[in-house]
Parts: sequence; C-alpha cells; structure tokens
Amino acid sequence: MTTTTFLTFVGDQCGKAKEAMTFYVTLFPNSEIKSIVNYAEGEAGGTPELIKYGIFTLNGTLYKVSESSYNHAWSFSPAVSLFVECTTEQEIETLFEKLSSNGGQIMVPLDNYDSGDYGFGKKFGWCEDKYGISWQVLLSE
Repeated sequence: MTTTTFLTFVGDQCGKAKEAMTFYVTLFPNSEIKSIVNYAEGEAGGTPELIKYGIFTLNGTLYKVSESSYNHAWSFSPAVSLFVECTTEQEIETLFEKLSSNGGQIMVPLDNYDSGDYGFGKKFGWCEDKYGISWQVLLSE
C-alpha cells in the first residue's frame, strides 16, 4: 500500500495546474513533470486544455494532480499543507520567499524559534502560494 498527495485544481485555480507543477519543479532538486494527460474533447469534467491526470516529483517524492471545471463547493485549504524540511538557512529563506511572493500570502512569518515555541526546529514559516497550496517550511535542527 502507498500514499500520495493528490492536488485537484478547481474554481479560480482550474487551468493553473501545469503552471504550478512547472513552478514547483524549479524550486526543488531532483524534480520533474513525469506525465500529463489532458481531457479529450467533450469528456466530462474538463476541456482539452485542462489536465485530467498529471504526475510530478519534488525531490523524488511523487505528487498527482487533476483539474476539474465542475462547480465544486471546495478548493485548497491551509488545513492540509505540504511540509518541507530545509537543511540550510539559505534554502529555507529562498524557498519561503519564492512560495509566498507574487500573489501568495504569509500565514506565519519565517522566524527563528530558539525559545522552543514550536519545539521541532530552528526556524519555521507557513505560507500559501499563488495557486492556493499551503506550505510549512522548517529549518531542521
């Protein structure tokens, strides 16, 4: 049995999955878009410009995506986020800046937590990127 994160781009984010995947693979080493299958003309759920099913990796970890033009009552939520452990100060600062800029938002500013406020790392931040995906970044101890 395996588990994989599956991101469904709907509403305002529908049509942005390929752009998001392309952006993400530039941020992480050992990353690539592995495959994209678009909807067929007239197929329920989308148009030929939309991704029916896509696969990409971020630093070797597999992710799957889809887009749906249906009027869903949900989208992405910060209640579920991607958690990234960085090993250097430069790595965490660069990643956080790129993820939170250009239409993203900072939910917890990137800051040092030497006082043990979080108890699981030296530096931590939480943001949402311009695609609505929530990211927690941590500088490992």
